[in-house]
Amino acid sequence: MLAVRHRLWFWWSVAGTVATAAFYLLARDGLASNLLYNAVGLCSALMILVGVRRHRPRRPAMWYLFAAGQMASAAGDLVWEYYVFVLHQEPYPSLADAFYLASYPPLILGLVQFVRARTRSDGESLTDAGMVAACLGLVFWIFVLHPTAATTSPALLEKITSIAYPAADVVLLALLTRMFVGAGARSPSTRMLGAAALLLFAADAAFSVLSLHSDSDGYELSAGWLLSYVLWAAAALHPSMKAEAATSPASGTGISRGPVVLAAVCSLLAPGMLFVPAAGADLIDRFAIATVGITLCVLVFLRTRGLVRKVHGKNAQLERLALYDDLTALANRRHFENALSRASAHGSPQVIFLGLTGFKNVNDELGREVGDDVLGHLAARIRGAAPAEALTARLGGDEFALLLPGDSTSTAEQVAGALADTLREPIHAGGNELLVGAGIGIGDSTGAAGPAEVLRRAETAMYAAKDTGEPFRHWSPALDERAGEQARLGAEIRTALDAGQFRVVYQPIVAVPEGRVIAVEALVRWEHPERGPISPAYFIPVAERNGLVVELGAWVLRTACEQMVRWRHEWGSAAPDRMSVNVSARQLARSGFPQTVADTLAATGLPPACLTVEVTETAVFQGGRAVEALHELRALGVRIALDDFGTGHSSLGLLRTVPVDILKVDKSFVDDITGAGEHRVIAEALIHICAGLGLTAVAEGVETAEQAEVLYHLGYRLLQGYHFGRPTAEVDFRPKGSSLLTYADTGGGGSSWRVG
Repeated sequence: MLAVRHRLWFWWSVAGTVATAAFYLLARDGLASNLLYNAVGLCSALMILVGVRRHRPRRPAMWYLFAAGQMASAAGDLVWEYYVFVLHQEPYPSLADAFYLASYPPLILGLVQFVRARTRSDGESLTDAGMVAACLGLVFWIFVLHPTAATTSPALLEKITSIAYPAADVVLLALLTRMFVGAGARSPSTRMLGAAALLLFAADAAFSVLSLHSDSDGYELSAGWLLSYVLWAAAALHPSMKAEAATSPASGTGISRGPVVLAAVCSLLAPGMLFVPAAGADLIDRFAIATVGITLCVLVFLRTRGLVRKVHGKNAQLERLALYDDLTALANRRHFENALSRASAHGSPQVIFLGLTGFKNVNDELGREVGDDVLGHLAARIRGAAPAEALTARLGGDEFALLLPGDSTSTAEQVAGALADTLREPIHAGGNELLVGAGIGIGDSTGAAGPAEVLRRAETAMYAAKDTGEPFRHWSPALDERAGEQARLGAEIRTALDAGQFRVVYQPIVAVPEGRVIAVEALVRWEHPERGPISPAYFIPVAERNGLVVELGAWVLRTACEQMVRWRHEWGSAAPDRMSVNVSARQLARSGFPQTVADTLAATGLPPACLTVEVTETAVFQGGRAVEALHELRALGVRIALDDFGTGHSSLGLLRTVPVDILKVDKSFVDDITGAGEHRVIAEALIHICAGLGLTAVAEGVETAEQAEVLYHLGYRLLQGYHFGRPTAEVDFRPKGSSLLTYADTGGGGSSWRVG
């Protein structure tokens, strides 16, 4: 039952269609067919009221007007039946015509409300509707309205009545034009309403034409009026009638063929009517054609002007899309390069290049939305620090650039310094306080081959600043030489990996006072066949940048684990307890690194507790995937050592977020520890921190017996450095003594223990 009520509009439509078909099956002009016709009209008015009560639309007045129009029309039908079947008269005009004509005002007023609520009021749609209405009105005038006025009886009332019908249809035509040109979103109810009004107009117009050229009573057109009755009510009964139909959006800057074709057709219609014999020969029709033609010219001019404005707006939009970054509203790379070319042609501009550091972690951990928010804040800061005459651009991703038209190096350095200062402040985004650093490079055009060279210089300087940690770096030819050398070195690293030129050496970590080698640290060395030994400080950063450090690190890890297994087999209880392997930030960022470690341990048979992974503070400072990897390694049973502790960004803060078992105190705090300066105070504070947190402390860089003795008295029990042994391929693990003695390196990998 509920489904039937919900689809009442459908069953009403079926019943109305069946009634329309039955009308033609009954005797023509018979009482039964006329009563059926009247019943459809009366039921239409009642069904509209039922629809309003059931769905309760926000604007019921429109529907009440439609119901009033249907009721007046049905009343006209009943009055006409009274004349025909009771009085046996067919007067014209009659009281029935008064009811018929009275049905148009409420219908028209209701349609006016509909048009105002559901069509946009922009000039373009109004112009389009005006052109269509003028053209159709001209056709209606020439073929219907004027002939009707010319052939009616001289009796005033009959003439007024005859003209009133097509005149009402003209108003209905204008409203229909507005409904279908520039209409808003069309719901099923809206479509049925438009179809009802269109059927009413079509039947009326066809009846007017038939009346002019024949004696037809319009019986053939009764289906149009009946179906119009049905659709008025169906529109009210449909559930979509209660929804507020949204007006159609403004067309923006889109250009389509429709308005152009419409303007062309409308502009040709008026002069085309002159070729109609009856119209071209009639003075009044020619005047109407001229009037409509002038009106159309004005409307076509207005529409063309609107199209021109659209074209200009579209060009402006395309230009902005082509030259500006959507996210930050800064100039994009194309705009920047074009401006750099123009500036280079008339002067010697300076370019400042900014490359963010750690921004990928923001996207990976907090999502793209927060990352975009960070970029927006950074863009605002960069724009605020830039001089008024500078062009600020986002070149893509996490790279920005400034174009300074002047050739003053000091000005460029001042701007770069200001940028470095403003980027040191944390950014609040997505409920987080984030610190995103940047490398800043300055490139000038002195001796540059072209604008692209200036930008390349600035980018090269930016990478150099990132490597050295400087606030900014100015380009120099030496940077290009270094970049070229590093590129060549990167290719040679690939060859060295394939040719087996790398080897692993081990430096002991000694427990004092007993002198036992409790652990060893695996270190990679490169014996170049032509250059000889190449320092890790030189080739490791290159491998880090080109990604080969991942493959190199995996080889070092496997080699060290295999060596540790051999030592455990050869030395037994005298073998070291743990093997320490250094891991780079690039390795930690790889999602599969913990699994690589697990597979290596399984393949070599080394227990996880015998492996220590050493990471620097900078590798885990940004958090993210690196810290997650350390937690996964800890879950495997691998120990974590924080190398070079005390030299990073926020050393103590890392102890709260990073899973750490061992702190390796940096050599810089050991060098001057024999004095009474701040280094000794820091070293003493660090040993107390380790004791309080339950961490193991290892002092690195111990080179003298005096340093070893001071560190021992401060509480350090694990020491590492040249004093205890240089890195070597083979380590002597025999115990050296049982008391705090002076341990001295003998060179060549051997060590001796002598009484102090």
